[in-house]
Amino acid sequence: MTQKKAKKTIQIAEIDEVSQKMTQWIGSIASLVTHTVIFAFSFLLVLLGAPLDRVLLVLTTVVSLEAIYLAIFIQMTVNKNTADIDEIQEDVEDIAEDIEEMEKDVDEIQKDIDEIQEDVDEIQEDVDEIQEDVDEIVEDVAEAAPTAAQHNGKVPHPEILEKIQHVLESLAKDVEALKNKEK
Repeated sequence: MTQKKAKKTIQIAEIDEVSQKMTQWIGSIASLVTHTVIFAFSFLLVLLGAPLDRVLLVLTTVVSLEAIYLAIFIQMTVNKNTADIDEIQEDVEDIAEDIEEMEKDVDEIQKDIDEIQEDVDEIQEDVDEIQEDVDEIVEDVAEAAPTAAQHNGKVPHPEILEKIQHVLESLAKDVEALKNKEK
């Protein structure tokens, strides 16, 4: 930025600051008291011998100039407030969009939770079926061992029965672990 533009920007900022302070002061009790004193003093000048037409001319001119500046200050304030309102409105729209996106995300998460619950239910059914299969195998082995011994005339080797028992116990533990994991 050139030096002239920088100076101009600084001057505009200073004028804006002064106008804001003036607008604040004009709307204060101090301003009311000051104006009342000035008007009273101007009419006091007439009583002290100043020509009425000259006092009224000066007073009217001052009041007119003040009204012009007040209108300018008011318009500047309105413009600033309008710009602020526009920024706030944009922020509100952004927040509303964010909320809509969050609602969509929450809906998607809820769908995911529902799908997970369905998967958990299916796993539970599979675990139950495996448990039933293990129970049937245990029953079949229990029934088959004496039957096989009777048919062959031999008793099954104890090591084989032990291995079968260990495998079945291991399967039962795995089923229990799956059930506990699900809970």
